[in-house]
Amino acid sequence: MAITLVNPTGLPEIDAYRQVSIATGSKLVFIAGQVAWHGGDLPSQVEQCYVNIATALDGIGASFDDVAKLTVYVVDWTPDKMPLLMEGITRAAAKLGVTPVPPATLIGVATLDVPEHLIEIEATAVID
Repeated sequence: MAITLVNPTGLPEIDAYRQVSIATGSKLVFIAGQVAWHGGDLPSQVEQCYVNIATALDGIGASFDDVAKLTVYVVDWTPDKMPLLMEGITRAAAKLGVTPVPPATLIGVATLDVPEHLIEIEATAVID
């Protein structure tokens, strides 16, 4: 299966990887875990993760309607953080004018790549 790697305009260029991988044939789109590079509280970081995913999708002619699955990694997850997570999702949905409701998996982790990152979200999309 052929893979096309894309780094859409508006996302950071990381030497080690590209932000989006498109598998041709079934056209599965795998978006690298997105974080808020400028820090902030949990709701702000959640919002930025969703904005980054929307930017990546837009860069390949897709939208949140094409997202088949999200995987969400939250540092030191406890159920009492759910309102903060939902606040960020609500803010992102309002900002983007979407209702991002694909299936999702939430995984609590000890830490992410840098101490300031409280959440990372990756997406899998399917496009024609």
